[in-house]
Amino acid sequence: MRSIFIKFSIVAILSASLISYFWNPFVWSFIVLIPLILVGINDMIQTKQTIRRNFPVLGRMRYWMENLRPKIYQYFIESDTDGTPFDRQNRNVIYQRAKKVNDTTPFGTQLNTYAMGYEWLNHSIVPLDAHKMEQHPRVLIGGQDCKQPYSASILNISAMSFGSLSQNAILSLNSGAKIGNFAHNTGEGGLSPYHLEPGGDIIWQIGTGYFGCRNADGTFNADLFAERAVLPNVKMIEIKLSQGAKPGHGGILPAKKVTPEISKIRLVEMGKDVLSPPFHTAFNTPEGLLNFVKLLRERSGGKPVGFKLCIGRKSQFLAICKSMVKTGIMPDFITIDGGEGGTGAAPLEFSNSVGMPLRDAIAFAYDALNGFSLKRHIKIIASGKVVTGFDLIKNISLGADLCNSARAMMMSLGCIQALECNTNRCPTGIATQDKNLQKGIVVEDKKIRVANYHNETIKSAVELMAAAGIDDIKKLHRALIYRRVSHGQIQTYGEAFPYILKGCLLEAPYPEQYVFDMINCNEDTFEPLIK
Repeated sequence: MRSIFIKFSIVAILSASLISYFWNPFVWSFIVLIPLILVGINDMIQTKQTIRRNFPVLGRMRYWMENLRPKIYQYFIESDTDGTPFDRQNRNVIYQRAKKVNDTTPFGTQLNTYAMGYEWLNHSIVPLDAHKMEQHPRVLIGGQDCKQPYSASILNISAMSFGSLSQNAILSLNSGAKIGNFAHNTGEGGLSPYHLEPGGDIIWQIGTGYFGCRNADGTFNADLFAERAVLPNVKMIEIKLSQGAKPGHGGILPAKKVTPEISKIRLVEMGKDVLSPPFHTAFNTPEGLLNFVKLLRERSGGKPVGFKLCIGRKSQFLAICKSMVKTGIMPDFITIDGGEGGTGAAPLEFSNSVGMPLRDAIAFAYDALNGFSLKRHIKIIASGKVVTGFDLIKNISLGADLCNSARAMMMSLGCIQALECNTNRCPTGIATQDKNLQKGIVVEDKKIRVANYHNETIKSAVELMAAAGIDDIKKLHRALIYRRVSHGQIQTYGEAFPYILKGCLLEAPYPEQYVFDMINCNEDTFEPLIK
């Protein structure tokens, strides 16, 4: 590379000197400038690549580096065990599937299979024909008190608010959901026109700020909720207790970012900071949470209602389960957000060091519900770094019924992980309210990419099931997934997360690993009995 660069530089200098000798610099400069201008105009009017559209000419360098990157990092994969190449590989797969180009890779496994944490699927010697299987598996969500159950895809768009994301990003995501027949979670920022306009299925998330259904003092307004909850686009309601990126931490939208549009959508005042508290004011006990679930189900016309949380104290989740048994009130679904979940504005310590990781949390939630004989009534949704078909299989094998994905859906729009989400300078126009940058997203193009990514990832999951000899997602189980826990030791998920017997938490004696948390919880309060 050094010799090529030196030779190119010498030729370029000699050529420029020779041209300057015969031509007036003012004349030959147009030979360079006019092509650059034409290239820039072409970049501005094309609709396929957001970076080129927002940064004419200069943006092309990003795509040059994208083409070079796989060739460069392949040489370092054998010695790299921190997961970075895997993340890069996933990123490439998302882009390829969104663009519907070949996503196969040459030269076999590109990971260090002897590194701790390497995972794989236990396949069958008599696999099935994937083409004869259900190509778009769906899960019916709705318990005994639900009047409008929802048939959900096993992969949906996770919670991302308008305000955090631009209007064109929201329009693209919901339009893609409409094409692919899957659901789009609004995030806690309220139900915006951009969620409703394309007509895709909506999961309306109600957070601690009750945006879009709140009184002037920030408390919940049931009548305002009912007005929107009955809209045909709204298929499910999700109460957000906490999120994986910053569980137990509130948020603030500075007054300068509260535009008239956001003020109208969120029902907040202009000129004032908007607080999203770390806790709900509509309830403060397990039974209060379940009564709130019941209220929202009634006021929405019987639609599925559930709650989302990052698992923290196990005793508090068990207290909710106890309260379900006591009251007979159950959510239709529970979304488990792993501690590794993402957001554009989380404190580093919360992002890295608070909240149970997704795999552990799914296994615990499933076992807890099964231990109280509640699982048959409640669906589990897994959310947190869900990217590939293998991620779907792993989460469902652990106990989830379906999955939500946020970052992968953003990347299907063209997100390059520039890490500018919290600065309002997102170069792709996805996580910004800057109108000039938003123009880079052409909805008619990006919605197809969202639908493509969803379709190809579901297809991959079905092919993996076929390889394992499994013809129904309900038959996936923990013994199918293997994980290297050290250089010389391997465990299945079944060994790492052993099942407990159905109903074994209804009365003592409890399984050993549950004894402390069971005697430390009470269905009447979130407070621990032992302090």
